[in-house]
Amino acid sequence: MKKKSLLIVIVILFVVVSASTIVSDVAAEKKGADTYEQDSVLKDATEFFGKSTEGLAKVIEKAFKEYGSPNAHIKGQEAGGAITVGLRYGDGMLMRKGGQSRKVYWSGPSIGFDHGGSAAKVFVLVYNLDNSEQLFRRYPAVDGSFYFVGGAGINYQQRDKVILAPIRLGVGLRAGASIGYIHYTKTRTYSPF
Repeated sequence: MKKKSLLIVIVILFVVVSASTIVSDVAAEKKGADTYEQDSVLKDATEFFGKSTEGLAKVIEKAFKEYGSPNAHIKGQEAGGAITVGLRYGDGMLMRKGGQSRKVYWSGPSIGFDHGGSAAKVFVLVYNLDNSEQLFRRYPAVDGSFYFVGGAGINYQQRDKVILAPIRLGVGLRAGASIGYIHYTKTRTYSPF
């Protein structure tokens, strides 16, 4: 009787261990299926911007090294300007790995040592977005770089676990350092607040 009970316990343990291994393997495969690979992001960004530059490849590589593979991205455009106080407005399409897409808008104020104006195409890498609704809120932003004609730049915005990495190639010159936030919305708004 003891041998039979021991055999049942061993079989149950084997089934439990096997099932947990299968579940973790399926979860890992699903996570990989829900994210973009670096090569496909570089290809999409190159097609979107209409050209590839060494700078574009480097900022994408930097984002992948720091945060891994994104599970969504936004293709859009924005314009902004500043004389100490700045404004930024944009719109684009949020694209999820599964094929879902939706229109998004953003705007935001900034303050700091920031002067100039810019118009740019923006390709935003989106990390840890479980559902599209998580995008629609304010994200703190810190900018501190020059934007030259045709130059590539990246900065990061984070709210809770969602991380946004806007990559910009554009026209204009906006120089300095500023702090502010970007508010992502479902509808266009002219108020940056």
